[in-house]
Amino acid sequence: MGLVYIEGIVRGSTGEEKLSFLVDSGATYTVLPCDVWRRIGLKPIREHEFILADGTRIRRKVSECYIILPQGEGHTPVILGEEGDQPVLGIVTLEILGLVLDPFKRELRPMRMMLV
Repeated sequence: MGLVYIEGIVRGSTGEEKLSFLVDSGATYTVLPCDVWRRIGLKPIREHEFILADGTRIRRKVSECYIILPQGEGHTPVILGEEGDQPVLGIVTLEILGLVLDPFKRELRPMRMMLV
């Protein structure tokens, strides 16, 4: 399977920015590069420990922003990236927007919603 990217807009208290996100269904939260979250005025709300694919543990600050994708929009938690961190669209954001990654078509589609 190849990589899947999607264009989106993130909005904070002082502006908005267009990004090309790597869609990563293995990532919990969406990641914003440090220059982006600073320009749109995000502030840390809390901090969490995350485990990278190689098992390395890192700590990152977390905030919230408004995200706009072609398939929907809404508020989502985001990791406030540090130098070198790239934009990643994580599974929490996808679930909040009711979306799922179709790995065969390499696109986002509406999630089958269960109410049980």
